[in-house]
Amino acid sequence: MIVLGIETSCDETAAALLEDDKTVLSSVVASQIPVHTDFGGVVPELASREHVDNICFVIERCLKEAGVSWKEIGAIAVTRGPGLVGALLVGMAYAKGLAYALKIPFVGVNHLEGHICSIFLDHPNAELPALSLVVSGGHTSLFYLKKVTEYEDISKTRDDAAGEALDKLAKHLGLGYPGGPVIDRLAPDGDPHSVPFAIPKISDHSLDFSFSGIKTAALRHLHEHHISPLEPHTSKAPREVPQPILDLLASYQSSIVDQLLNRLERARKGREVGSIQISGGVSCNSELRRRSTDFFKERGLPVYYPRPELTTDNATMIAAAAAARIRSGAADPWDLTADPNLALIGHPQPQEFTDPQPLG
Repeated sequence: MIVLGIETSCDETAAALLEDDKTVLSSVVASQIPVHTDFGGVVPELASREHVDNICFVIERCLKEAGVSWKEIGAIAVTRGPGLVGALLVGMAYAKGLAYALKIPFVGVNHLEGHICSIFLDHPNAELPALSLVVSGGHTSLFYLKKVTEYEDISKTRDDAAGEALDKLAKHLGLGYPGGPVIDRLAPDGDPHSVPFAIPKISDHSLDFSFSGIKTAALRHLHEHHISPLEPHTSKAPREVPQPILDLLASYQSSIVDQLLNRLERARKGREVGSIQISGGVSCNSELRRRSTDFFKERGLPVYYPRPELTTDNATMIAAAAAARIRSGAADPWDLTADPNLALIGHPQPQEFTDPQPLG
């Protein structure tokens, strides 16, 4: 069966065709980075408008690249949440309308489950149970996977997500948006021990993440040491960035990785763990990949990541997350709607697909 995946949770309009749960026939992503760059972050209303403008073109191009006709699509998987409500509604409305017209089932997918399932597209035999860390610009959450579709929510961020913390410092320093990749490129030329950042301690001793404190500490460091942001015309080459900024970036990035590894190691204690799985946009960060691989190798655990094109928001992972439910004959009701705060608590009871009734 060929499944059409649709993803519109934030600032990428994406479509993908997945055959037999594993073969990617095509994947198209329309990024909105140029639209949001001047604002240093995603503007929800602009994101929704871009999805409306892009979704038809993206899906039609996806079919064209795969050489697939509308009649060959067996089901549709679409991101239901969490995310920006306006953006989610664009994808949900299109998916339901298309499924209604083609008389095929559609399934609403949790965006975080999509990231988790992106691991298994490249590593179908990744050991379970696993600790699965989803880390991106909008989410930093840790789950315990006894099996795929069975998730235990261990912890999440209480304020900024890790990627958001990187973006905010980069914006303040004039490094552009998104800031994570720029910091990743510049940090190796700085001293990661030059600026001390403490790993935050949560008062109730939970494993939740918190990144707002180090962001505040970084801004205070800039003020106390009279470090000015870069001029707009400055290139992002390390040789043109002052050493104090490079040192701050290296220390800041290192402290974020420190916290992620700290929470993973603490969560490992007392649990049976066969592997560590890290997904989401920040999972492309080179320091996170290097240090987590080395850290858990010493503890006898493999660490898995998706390939780079599956780390950012994409529709391939959405189709993959829905594949098992679709294969079992499950479908969602026609009145299902978007949920910007959708929790990952496992799958609802499967419903049998029913042909759409005439409108009116």
